[in-house]
Amino acid sequence: MTTTAFAPETEARLAHARQVADAVLFEGYVLYPYRASAAKNRLRWQFGVLVPPAWGAECEEHDFQHTECLMEPKAGASLAVEVRFLHAQRRTVQQALLDGGFETVPELPLEDRVLVPWDEGVEERVEVLAPVERLTGDGVTVPFTRPAREETEPVLDAAGQTVGRLIRRCEEISGVLRLSARELDGPYRVMCLTAVVENTSTWSPPDGSADRDAALAYSLVAAHLLMGVSAGSFLSMTDPPEWAKGAIASCRNLHTWPVLAGEPGRGDLVLSSPIILEDHPAIAPESPGTLYDATEIDEILALRTAALTDEEKREARGTDERAAAVIDLADSMPPEVLERLHGAVRSLRAVTGPDLADEVQRPDTPWWDPASDSGFDPAHDWVLVDGRPLGAGSRVLLRPGLRRTDAQDLFLHGRSARVEAVLHDVDGAVHLAVTVEGDPGADIRREQGRFLYFQPDEVVPLEDG
Repeated sequence: MTTTAFAPETEARLAHARQVADAVLFEGYVLYPYRASAAKNRLRWQFGVLVPPAWGAECEEHDFQHTECLMEPKAGASLAVEVRFLHAQRRTVQQALLDGGFETVPELPLEDRVLVPWDEGVEERVEVLAPVERLTGDGVTVPFTRPAREETEPVLDAAGQTVGRLIRRCEEISGVLRLSARELDGPYRVMCLTAVVENTSTWSPPDGSADRDAALAYSLVAAHLLMGVSAGSFLSMTDPPEWAKGAIASCRNLHTWPVLAGEPGRGDLVLSSPIILEDHPAIAPESPGTLYDATEIDEILALRTAALTDEEKREARGTDERAAAVIDLADSMPPEVLERLHGAVRSLRAVTGPDLADEVQRPDTPWWDPASDSGFDPAHDWVLVDGRPLGAGSRVLLRPGLRRTDAQDLFLHGRSARVEAVLHDVDGAVHLAVTVEGDPGADIRREQGRFLYFQPDEVVPLEDG
């Protein structure tokens, strides 16, 4: 087992996946309008924060992530694991005094920016390479530490005179990575891989006080895993082969979710992220650069950023180097790049062949005409599932998993439900509106018409339906 830098071939395989991993690492790092004074930038870092155990006992945040997934390693395979997180770096602003000393100030105005106190994020990695055969039994345990450090940077004005300084300090943090694997019974050689990342810092709140800002200095922020097998592949957690569905369902994933990563069509990489993603996530080719605020549409965000006042841009540039880069990007974005952000269609496919020509017919009445609904009755229509008709009043077992368009569906797997209506969309697809049995709010949902929706291949008819 090694904890040094990966070999070139391993680095090449991880490079593509790191593009998405970087987006996870810096998700929400600094939000529009990119100023420290903005209300939504005062509560920092919401995803993948592993806090010190003493602090986790006092709040609802966690001190560990637990990942389980299935892999089919070949003989002699090795596992490359990369723990990635941000280390909070507290920045203090000081102004130069006439006597040569410095004093801490809430802001330091300069010609092009206004420097303010801020917590920066320093990227950290822990790299481990281990033979798969070493992971059985007790597995592999890799403790890691990042020491405390302090740096001072002088601040110069346009004339080159020292007008202040920035003091950056990181506190010591420590953690541990635990890797283990066990073989599963079944028709093929499959192993369940377990990867646990823990914060083991001994820091505790002074005098029992609860201060999240203080705890963040000793936390692993935006923690996530990249894992690659040198020979073999991982199984998709969202679209596994039929024979592996039972084993996939038994995997425990706490505070993180593993998906296949890297180039589509390959299964040798996994990204385990605190943000739920689909298999083979990728950065949109239209994206002009990192904007950090994924809750916004890039086009609107770029336009809003470009419209900030000069004073707002000065504060944003002084808040963080990454915020300054976003301001410069928005100011310099050419019209053709902004036009690309207006939208892209990726799911079109050609419908050809004589056998399909007879099935795909243009309706006599367009979908937007109210008369097109005259042939449908949600309360009395039915659909055939496993040879049995399902309609309003039928009981079904929920089996989501083919699409997983909603993360909440994961919690409904195996629950029984009652069909309330059979609906047809404008593309001709059928949807079942259901209420979950045992839901105390089912009657209210039924009165208000607020149902959950599943397609016919996501349910199993129950005998007493």
